[in-house]
Amino acid sequence: MNPPYTCFIFLLILLLVCTVLLSVCLVCRRRQLRHILKELWLAERQDTGILLTCAYPAGQTKELVLVLNRILEKHRQSLERLQRENRGYRESIISISHDIRTPMTSAKGYLQMTCHGQLSDEKKAEYAAIVLRRLDDLSGMLDQLFLYTRLKAGEALLYPEEINASSLFADTIALFYDDFVIKGFEPEVLLPSKPCRILADRPAFTRIVENLLRNALQHGTGECQLSLREAAGEAVICISNRTVSIQKEDIPHIFDRFYTTDTSRNRKTTGLGLAIVSGLAAQMGGDASAALNNGIFSIEVRFPLCGSSATIHGRKNPALK
Repeated sequence: MNPPYTCFIFLLILLLVCTVLLSVCLVCRRRQLRHILKELWLAERQDTGILLTCAYPAGQTKELVLVLNRILEKHRQSLERLQRENRGYRESIISISHDIRTPMTSAKGYLQMTCHGQLSDEKKAEYAAIVLRRLDDLSGMLDQLFLYTRLKAGEALLYPEEINASSLFADTIALFYDDFVIKGFEPEVLLPSKPCRILADRPAFTRIVENLLRNALQHGTGECQLSLREAAGEAVICISNRTVSIQKEDIPHIFDRFYTTDTSRNRKTTGLGLAIVSGLAAQMGGDASAALNNGIFSIEVRFPLCGSSATIHGRKNPALK
Protein backbone atom coordinates (compact mmCIF):
# COMPACT_ATOMS: atom_id res chain seq x y z
CA MET A 1 0.00 0.00 0.00
CA ASN A 2 1.19 3.43 -0.88
CA PRO A 3 2.66 5.09 2.25
CA PRO A 4 1.02 8.48 1.57
CA TYR A 5 -2.29 6.72 1.13
CA THR A 6 -1.74 4.81 4.40
CA CYS A 7 -0.95 8.04 6.23
CA PHE A 8 -4.08 9.63 4.83
CA ILE A 9 -6.22 6.69 6.01
CA PHE A 10 -4.67 6.93 9.48
CA LEU A 11 -5.34 10.64 9.73
CA LEU A 12 -8.89 10.11 8.53
CA ILE A 13 -9.52 7.46 11.20
CA LEU A 14 -7.95 9.69 13.83
CA LEU A 15 -10.16 12.55 12.72
CA LEU A 16 -13.24 10.33 12.88
CA VAL A 17 -12.33 9.17 16.40
CA CYS A 18 -11.79 12.75 17.54
CA THR A 19 -15.08 13.78 15.95
CA VAL A 20 -16.91 10.97 17.75
CA LEU A 21 -15.30 11.86 21.07
CA LEU A 22 -16.11 15.55 20.66
CA SER A 23 -19.67 14.66 19.66
CA VAL A 24 -20.04 12.50 22.78
CA CYS A 25 -18.64 15.31 24.97
CA LEU A 26 -20.96 17.81 23.34
CA VAL A 27 -23.97 15.56 23.86
CA CYS A 28 -22.99 15.02 27.52
CA ARG A 29 -22.57 18.74 28.07
CA ARG A 30 -25.94 19.46 26.48
CA ARG A 31 -27.59 16.79 28.61
CA GLN A 32 -25.90 18.17 31.70
CA LEU A 33 -27.07 21.70 30.85
CA ARG A 34 -30.63 20.43 30.29
CA HIS A 35 -30.37 18.56 33.59
CA ILE A 36 -29.16 21.69 35.43
CA LEU A 37 -31.83 23.86 33.78
CA LYS A 38 -34.53 21.38 34.77
CA GLU A 39 -33.36 21.40 38.40
CA LEU A 40 -33.09 25.21 38.40
CA TRP A 41 -36.63 25.54 37.03
CA LEU A 42 -37.82 23.16 39.75
CA ALA A 43 -35.98 25.18 42.41
CA GLU A 44 -37.53 28.40 41.07
CA ARG A 45 -41.08 27.04 41.09
CA GLN A 46 -40.97 25.11 44.35
CA ASP A 47 -37.89 25.35 46.51
CA THR A 48 -37.46 21.86 47.94
CA GLY A 49 -34.04 22.56 49.45
CA ILE A 50 -32.42 19.95 47.18
CA LEU A 51 -29.11 20.98 45.65
CA LEU A 52 -28.14 20.54 41.99
CA THR A 53 -26.58 17.26 40.92
CA CYS A 54 -23.87 16.50 38.38
CA ALA A 55 -25.28 13.80 36.09
CA TYR A 56 -22.45 13.97 33.55
CA PRO A 57 -19.25 15.21 35.22
CA ALA A 58 -17.38 16.28 32.12
CA GLY A 59 -14.77 19.05 32.01
CA GLN A 60 -15.57 21.87 34.49
CA THR A 61 -19.22 20.87 34.84
CA LYS A 62 -18.64 19.67 38.40
CA GLU A 63 -17.09 23.01 39.39
CA LEU A 64 -20.02 24.83 37.76
CA VAL A 65 -22.51 22.77 39.76
CA LEU A 66 -20.59 23.44 43.01
CA VAL A 67 -20.63 27.21 42.39
CA LEU A 68 -24.35 27.17 41.54
CA ASN A 69 -25.07 25.16 44.69
CA ARG A 70 -23.23 27.73 46.82
CA ILE A 71 -25.26 30.52 45.23
CA LEU A 72 -28.50 28.57 45.78
CA GLU A 73 -27.61 27.89 49.42
CA LYS A 74 -26.88 31.58 50.10
CA HIS A 75 -30.14 32.55 48.40
CA ARG A 76 -32.12 30.05 50.50
CA GLN A 77 -30.48 31.23 53.71
CA SER A 78 -31.27 34.85 52.85
CA LEU A 79 -34.85 33.92 52.01
CA GLU A 80 -35.29 32.01 55.27
CA ARG A 81 -33.85 34.93 57.25
CA LEU A 82 -36.18 37.36 55.47
CA GLN A 83 -39.18 35.11 56.16
CA ARG A 84 -38.26 34.89 59.85
CA GLU A 85 -37.89 38.65 60.06
CA ASN A 86 -41.24 39.18 58.31
CA ARG A 87 -42.94 36.80 60.73
CA GLY A 88 -41.29 38.62 63.61
CA TYR A 89 -42.46 42.01 62.32
CA ARG A 90 -46.02 40.72 61.84
CA GLU A 91 -46.07 39.30 65.36
CA SER A 92 -44.59 42.54 66.71
CA ILE A 93 -47.25 44.65 64.99
CA ILE A 94 -50.02 42.41 66.33
CA SER A 95 -48.52 42.55 69.83
CA ILE A 96 -48.06 46.32 69.95
CA SER A 97 -51.50 46.89 68.41
CA HIS A 98 -53.07 44.79 71.15
CA ASP A 99 -51.10 46.55 73.87
CA ILE A 100 -52.06 50.01 72.63
CA ARG A 101 -55.70 49.12 72.01
CA THR A 102 -56.22 47.79 75.56
CA PRO A 103 -55.80 51.08 77.49
CA MET A 104 -57.56 53.01 74.69
CA THR A 105 -60.59 50.73 74.89
CA SER A 106 -60.65 50.96 78.68
CA ALA A 107 -60.38 54.77 78.66
CA LYS A 108 -63.12 55.02 76.03
CA GLY A 109 -65.44 52.83 78.11
CA TYR A 110 -65.04 54.92 81.24
CA LEU A 111 -65.50 58.14 79.25
CA GLN A 112 -68.73 56.81 77.77
CA MET A 113 -70.03 55.90 81.23
CA THR A 114 -69.07 59.35 82.50
CA CYS A 115 -70.82 61.14 79.63
CA HIS A 116 -73.98 59.07 79.33
CA GLY A 117 -74.55 57.61 82.77
CA GLN A 118 -76.44 59.15 85.66
CA LEU A 119 -73.43 59.31 87.94
CA SER A 120 -72.59 61.23 91.06
CA ASP A 121 -69.79 63.74 91.03
CA GLU A 122 -67.74 61.39 93.17
CA LYS A 123 -68.15 58.55 90.66
CA LYS A 124 -67.32 60.83 87.74
CA ALA A 125 -64.13 61.93 89.49
CA GLU A 126 -63.23 58.27 90.09
CA TYR A 127 -63.79 57.38 86.41
CA ALA A 128 -61.85 60.46 85.27
CA ALA A 129 -58.88 59.35 87.41
CA ILE A 130 -59.04 55.89 85.80
CA VAL A 131 -59.09 57.44 82.32
CA LEU A 132 -56.01 59.52 83.17
CA ARG A 133 -54.18 56.40 84.38
CA ARG A 134 -55.05 54.56 81.16
CA LEU A 135 -53.81 57.49 79.08
CA ASP A 136 -50.60 57.56 81.13
CA ASP A 137 -50.15 53.85 80.38
CA LEU A 138 -50.68 54.52 76.68
CA SER A 139 -48.24 57.42 76.70
CA GLY A 140 -45.61 55.24 78.38
CA MET A 141 -46.07 52.49 75.79
CA LEU A 142 -45.69 54.91 72.89
CA ASP A 143 -42.62 56.42 74.53
CA GLN A 144 -41.01 52.98 74.87
CA LEU A 145 -41.85 52.13 71.26
CA PHE A 146 -40.43 55.43 70.00
CA LEU A 147 -37.17 55.00 71.93
CA TYR A 148 -36.73 51.37 70.87
CA THR A 149 -37.28 52.32 67.22
CA ARG A 150 -34.61 55.00 67.46
CA LEU A 151 -32.23 52.57 69.15
CA LYS A 152 -32.64 49.98 66.38
CA ALA A 153 -32.22 52.65 63.71
CA GLY A 154 -29.02 53.92 65.38
CA GLU A 155 -30.57 57.34 65.96
CA ALA A 156 -30.60 57.29 69.78
CA LEU A 157 -27.24 59.03 70.00
CA LEU A 158 -25.75 59.42 73.46
CA TYR A 159 -23.54 62.06 75.05
CA PRO A 160 -20.91 60.72 77.48
CA GLU A 161 -20.15 62.54 80.70
CA GLU A 162 -18.72 61.54 84.04
CA ILE A 163 -21.61 60.86 86.42
CA ASN A 164 -21.94 59.69 90.00
CA ALA A 165 -23.85 56.44 89.41
CA SER A 166 -24.44 55.95 93.14
CA SER A 167 -26.23 59.28 93.52
CA LEU A 168 -28.28 58.94 90.34
CA PHE A 169 -29.21 55.34 91.18
CA ALA A 170 -30.40 56.37 94.66
CA ASP A 171 -32.36 59.38 93.35
CA THR A 172 -34.19 57.21 90.80
CA ILE A 173 -35.03 54.57 93.43
CA ALA A 174 -36.50 57.32 95.65
CA LEU A 175 -39.04 58.13 92.93
CA PHE A 176 -40.31 54.51 92.95
CA TYR A 177 -39.90 53.68 96.63
CA ASP A 178 -43.52 54.37 97.57
CA ASP A 179 -44.71 52.17 94.69
CA PHE A 180 -42.85 49.21 96.20
CA VAL A 181 -44.28 49.94 99.65
CA ILE A 182 -47.83 50.20 98.24
CA LYS A 183 -47.38 46.86 96.49
CA GLY A 184 -46.52 45.29 99.83
CA PHE A 185 -42.77 44.82 99.93
CA GLU A 186 -40.11 47.28 100.96
CA PRO A 187 -36.94 46.88 98.88
CA GLU A 188 -33.50 46.45 100.39
CA VAL A 189 -31.19 49.09 98.93
CA LEU A 190 -27.43 48.52 98.90
CA LEU A 191 -25.06 51.28 97.80
CA PRO A 192 -21.25 51.54 97.80
CA SER A 193 -19.62 53.51 100.60
CA LYS A 194 -17.91 55.85 98.12
CA PRO A 195 -19.13 57.49 94.91
CA CYS A 196 -19.19 55.14 91.93
CA ARG A 197 -18.21 57.17 88.88
CA ILE A 198 -18.87 56.01 85.34
CA LEU A 199 -18.74 57.58 81.88
CA ALA A 200 -22.34 57.49 80.64
CA ASP A 201 -25.24 59.44 79.21
CA ARG A 202 -27.22 60.68 82.22
CA PRO A 203 -30.76 60.41 80.72
CA ALA A 204 -29.96 56.97 79.27
CA PHE A 205 -28.63 55.71 82.63
CA THR A 206 -31.76 57.00 84.37
CA ARG A 207 -33.98 55.30 81.77
CA ILE A 208 -32.20 51.99 82.36
CA VAL A 209 -32.77 52.17 86.13
CA GLU A 210 -36.42 53.23 85.66
CA ASN A 211 -37.12 50.31 83.33
CA LEU A 212 -35.48 47.86 85.73
CA LEU A 213 -37.56 49.17 88.65
CA ARG A 214 -40.78 49.05 86.65
CA ASN A 215 -40.00 45.46 85.69
CA ALA A 216 -39.43 44.56 89.35
CA LEU A 217 -42.73 46.21 90.33
CA GLN A 218 -44.60 44.35 87.61
CA HIS A 219 -43.19 40.86 88.16
CA GLY A 220 -41.91 40.97 91.76
CA THR A 221 -43.78 39.41 94.67
CA GLY A 222 -41.29 40.16 97.46
CA GLU A 223 -37.68 39.85 98.66
CA CYS A 224 -36.64 42.75 96.45
CA GLN A 225 -33.04 43.93 96.55
CA LEU A 226 -31.72 46.95 94.64
CA SER A 227 -27.95 47.20 94.66
CA LEU A 228 -25.04 49.00 93.05
CA ARG A 229 -21.48 47.80 93.56
CA GLU A 230 -18.04 47.95 92.00
CA ALA A 231 -16.47 44.73 90.73
CA ALA A 232 -13.49 44.10 88.44
CA GLY A 233 -13.38 47.64 87.11
CA GLU A 234 -17.12 47.80 86.50
CA ALA A 235 -20.17 49.35 88.12
CA VAL A 236 -22.77 46.61 88.55
CA ILE A 237 -26.46 47.34 89.02
CA CYS A 238 -28.36 44.31 90.30
CA ILE A 239 -32.14 44.21 90.69
CA SER A 240 -33.44 40.97 92.21
CA ASN A 241 -36.85 39.93 93.46
CA ARG A 242 -38.95 36.88 94.06
CA THR A 243 -41.33 36.12 91.20
CA VAL A 244 -43.88 33.56 90.08
CA SER A 245 -44.46 34.87 86.56
CA ILE A 246 -40.97 34.21 85.16
CA GLN A 247 -39.77 30.68 84.41
CA LYS A 248 -36.41 29.21 83.38
CA GLU A 249 -37.48 29.01 79.73
CA ASP A 250 -38.13 32.78 79.74
CA ILE A 251 -34.54 33.74 80.63
CA PRO A 252 -32.99 33.41 77.12
CA HIS A 253 -35.72 35.73 75.77
CA ILE A 254 -35.86 38.32 78.56
CA PHE A 255 -34.16 41.02 76.47
CA ASP A 256 -36.01 40.19 73.22
CA ARG A 257 -38.24 42.89 71.79
CA PHE A 258 -41.96 42.62 72.62
CA TYR A 259 -41.28 39.62 74.88
CA THR A 260 -43.41 39.58 77.98
CA THR A 261 -44.52 36.90 80.42
CA ASP A 262 -47.68 38.88 81.19
CA THR A 263 -50.45 37.24 79.13
CA SER A 264 -53.36 39.04 80.79
CA ARG A 265 -55.68 41.17 78.68
CA ASN A 266 -55.01 44.23 80.84
CA ARG A 267 -51.25 44.16 80.75
CA LYS A 268 -49.52 47.55 80.87
CA THR A 269 -46.31 46.67 79.08
CA THR A 270 -45.13 46.41 75.50
CA GLY A 271 -42.32 44.00 76.31
CA LEU A 272 -39.80 46.66 75.22
CA GLY A 273 -38.52 47.82 78.60
CA LEU A 274 -35.73 45.28 79.00
CA ALA A 275 -34.88 45.37 75.29
CA ILE A 276 -34.26 49.10 75.77
CA VAL A 277 -32.15 48.38 78.87
CA SER A 278 -29.95 46.01 76.86
CA GLY A 279 -29.70 48.38 73.89
CA LEU A 280 -28.79 51.44 75.93
CA ALA A 281 -26.28 49.54 78.05
CA ALA A 282 -24.55 48.22 74.92
CA GLN A 283 -24.30 51.74 73.49
CA MET A 284 -22.56 52.87 76.69
CA GLY A 285 -20.02 50.05 76.57
CA GLY A 286 -21.89 47.86 79.05
CA ASP A 287 -24.05 44.76 78.94
CA ALA A 288 -27.10 43.24 80.61
CA SER A 289 -27.79 39.69 81.80
CA ALA A 290 -30.60 37.86 83.59
CA ALA A 291 -30.84 34.80 85.84
CA LEU A 292 -33.44 32.84 87.82
CA ASN A 293 -32.41 30.86 90.90
CA ASN A 294 -34.87 29.27 93.34
CA GLY A 295 -37.63 31.68 92.36
CA ILE A 296 -35.41 34.78 92.64
CA PHE A 297 -35.20 36.65 89.35
CA SER A 298 -32.25 38.99 88.94
CA ILE A 299 -30.98 41.36 86.28
CA GLU A 300 -27.45 42.71 86.24
CA VAL A 301 -26.34 45.68 84.15
CA ARG A 302 -22.62 46.43 84.01
CA PHE A 303 -20.91 49.69 83.08
CA PRO A 304 -17.17 50.35 82.84
CA LEU A 305 -15.90 52.64 85.56
CA CYS A 306 -14.27 55.93 84.62
CA GLY A 307 -10.79 55.39 83.22
CA SER A 308 -11.70 52.20 81.35
CA SER A 309 -11.79 51.88 77.55
CA ALA A 310 -15.57 52.09 77.11
CA THR A 311 -16.89 53.73 73.98
CA ILE A 312 -20.10 55.73 73.79
CA HIS A 313 -21.38 56.60 70.35
CA GLY A 314 -22.81 59.88 69.22
CA ARG A 315 -24.00 62.88 71.13
CA LYS A 316 -26.83 63.83 73.44
CA ASN A 317 -30.26 62.63 72.47
CA PRO A 318 -33.08 64.89 73.78
CA ALA A 319 -35.61 62.10 73.25
CA LEU A 320 -34.13 60.22 76.20
CA LYS A 321 -35.04 62.93 78.68
